[in-house]
Amino acid sequence: MTTSVDPTEFIVLDHGTGAKLSQDLLQVIASTLGDVYIGIMEDSAILKIEGDRIAMTTDSFVVDPPFFGNGDIGKIAVCGTVNDLAVAGARPKYLTLGMILETGLPIAKLVRALESIRDTAREAGVQIVGGDTKVVRKGEADQIYLNTAGVGVFEREPLTMTDVRPGDKVILSGPIGNHTVHLLSIREGLGFEQRVDSDCAPLNGLVDTVLSNTVPGAVRSMRDVTRGGLTAVLHEYAGKLGRTIRVTQDDLPIQHETAMAADMLGINPLHCANEGCLALFVDPAAEAEVLAALRSQPYGKDAVTIGEISEDTEGLVLLRDTDGRETQLEELLGAELPRLC
Repeated sequence: MTTSVDPTEFIVLDHGTGAKLSQDLLQVIASTLGDVYIGIMEDSAILKIEGDRIAMTTDSFVVDPPFFGNGDIGKIAVCGTVNDLAVAGARPKYLTLGMILETGLPIAKLVRALESIRDTAREAGVQIVGGDTKVVRKGEADQIYLNTAGVGVFEREPLTMTDVRPGDKVILSGPIGNHTVHLLSIREGLGFEQRVDSDCAPLNGLVDTVLSNTVPGAVRSMRDVTRGGLTAVLHEYAGKLGRTIRVTQDDLPIQHETAMAADMLGINPLHCANEGCLALFVDPAAEAEVLAALRSQPYGKDAVTIGEISEDTEGLVLLRDTDGRETQLEELLGAELPRLC
């Protein structure tokens, strides 16, 4: 069969047939992933699991643009899955990798995404144990879509929302809004991406540092602050707990350039997606201990307390300004900005 593209340079439909070109593509994938891929070509991976409880999660990744300044969709896929496992208190161990590739995708771009998957998996200490690849026609995907599933094991008690209590402090591990501003700046040609990096990072090492260096129960619960932003996380907890959460506006960690870009774009950093930020709900007696543990690591060096869980039972999220006035932080009904992750 003849094609309009060179199959050694671009993805073609025949890469998805299961025949020789599929095997050639599989070799590109396996060789690029290297030691993070277990390399057993069976229909199922047979894995060892320690303990009687595991954590599982799955996610799909559609990123526009899929390749950006200091990252790409491959890095986001590993980080997003690893972080979901880590905030439950589990140690991430295994990932699967599903790819939907658009005809015409340069194989060099696929390799770039695979290299990011490999490097991020190495940093996070996880293995790719299985995967699948599908090829679709031009226009049926935006270059590359990824799906991952993750498995983690519990070496300590799981962390749940229901353990959060009135008086607990709300801590952020780092700045908010940078990932959204980085990607939107690239899309719109604003130039802020030169000064505002995406925060995309695997946070399981940071989580382990905090939980290993604080007393049990110091951290009641954690959530990675992704799409929907900090607003979505706070409303999720306020609704589940039936408690009002108060946040001090001046304490919010927002980079100056991020605030400038958000103002120019007409968006609120509190609604912006992030890919490397944790919200921690912490026993007030352990606040200083948790902050010290976070700040001892590169991904947590800018950690700060932003608010607390109140006794009030309205289930609201209130933002307190410099003058002490409180306004209700409303949850978005839909999308304030295009989907980024």
